Amino acid sequence: MEHATYDVVVIGAGPVGENVADRVVRGGLTAAVVERELVGGECSYWACMPTKALLRSANALRAARRLPGAREAVTGDLDAAAVLRRRDSFASNWTDDGQVSWLESAGIALYRGQGRISSERVVEVTGADGATTSVTARHAVVIATGSSALVPDVTGLREAAPWTSREAAAASEVPGRLAVIGGGVVAAEMATAFAGLGSVVTMLARDGVLPLAEPFAGERVTTSLREAGVSVRLGAEAASVNRDGDGTVRVTLTDGEQVEADELLVAIGRTPNTQDLGLDRIGLKPGAWLTVDDTLRVVGEDGAPVGDGGWLYAAGDVNRRVLLTHQGKYQARAVGDVIVARATGEAVDDGRWGRHVATADERAVPQVVFTDPEVASVGLTAAAAEAAGLRIRAVDYDLGAVAGAALHAEGYQGHARMVVDEDRRVIVGVTLVGPDVAELLHAATIAVVGEVPLDRLWHAVPAYPTVSEVWLRLLEAYGR
Repeated sequence: MEHATYDVVVIGAGPVGENVADRVVRGGLTAAVVERELVGGECSYWACMPTKALLRSANALRAARRLPGAREAVTGDLDAAAVLRRRDSFASNWTDDGQVSWLESAGIALYRGQGRISSERVVEVTGADGATTSVTARHAVVIATGSSALVPDVTGLREAAPWTSREAAAASEVPGRLAVIGGGVVAAEMATAFAGLGSVVTMLARDGVLPLAEPFAGERVTTSLREAGVSVRLGAEAASVNRDGDGTVRVTLTDGEQVEADELLVAIGRTPNTQDLGLDRIGLKPGAWLTVDDTLRVVGEDGAPVGDGGWLYAAGDVNRRVLLTHQGKYQARAVGDVIVARATGEAVDDGRWGRHVATADERAVPQVVFTDPEVASVGLTAAAAEAAGLRIRAVDYDLGAVAGAALHAEGYQGHARMVVDEDRRVIVGVTLVGPDVAELLHAATIAVVGEVPLDRLWHAVPAYPTVSEVWLRLLEAYGR
């Protein structure tokens, strides 16, 4: 068995693992990453980039058709094959040569294979050829293995070979009929994408569409999906699934109705990639989410850091704080910096909004759902803020009534809400729904993270005529 030693060993070379390793190397330590699949991870090949590429072309076509003059110039339908080719390019044709080159340029060692913790600070890597390498960390091991799609225990479902988010993102053909189980972000985005590409889509949304968002967001996306020809079945639940010999998938609902499709996408949630990491050797449960403290160290049931000196960290999806790539990378920066601080004897800044903590995970998470219309949100919904015990006021405004929106698209329809903590007179949440609202989100994120007093926000004058004028209208609706 070969042996190697580094200051930090990261299991998982997706965006989170890459960022942890890069941060510690920039801090003067050495780092190695272990990856069993493609360097670059889920986001690069089966999620963020390829799925948005599937959505973008149809979105651009819809935008053109909403503008007189541009509408008349559109003479054809979407070229699905061209969309899939563009998607392939964003997924680097499922090769990781570019990402591997980046690791080399950053001075980060790569070990390909399955990494398993064998003892404190020691990771054994088993390659495809069965050869094993023992990699020891002087200071820390970081688990950044992400998550996989959850497939529920529905009779016949696994045998029917359903799509998960991976198969949907990498589909080589557009199915004539697509059924989707789920109503969350992945389900809504993929229903939007494949309807735009020409599929007849049926969406089985037991708990509604975007159930964790402000209610008006799910309502508007549901209406838009139906206008696009998607059959949205609210409250529908699959009881059993069967794929016939000719490939047809039949989903039997709990009320006895059957839904037929050529492919079935399951998008109801995620499960952590912790099944085969050797967690049982250090007193943790394989296959479980990992619990962490404010500096992302893994802790046991007693709340104390695992291992002598707290050498084990978890960043990204596996700690279940926020299952979003940008939040995982945010955690990675904090993890990398705190490992360097502890290794070099620097002070640890672990207070609220400190350098070595991920405070935004609880207070200011931004997210965009790339449906039509887009849903952009940050912080708390009104319901979540009330549940947190805040005395709040929700302020709403018709986004389509803003002058910039009328210029942006004929018949622009949208809605904006800000949630105000009345005791501190600061914004704790914002939700925007409408065409292209994604680019409005960072201003809202800054307002929430910076806890900018409403009295000061009056002096942040939006340029006219832009859609950002909604900030002034929201303040006016709130009152001075």
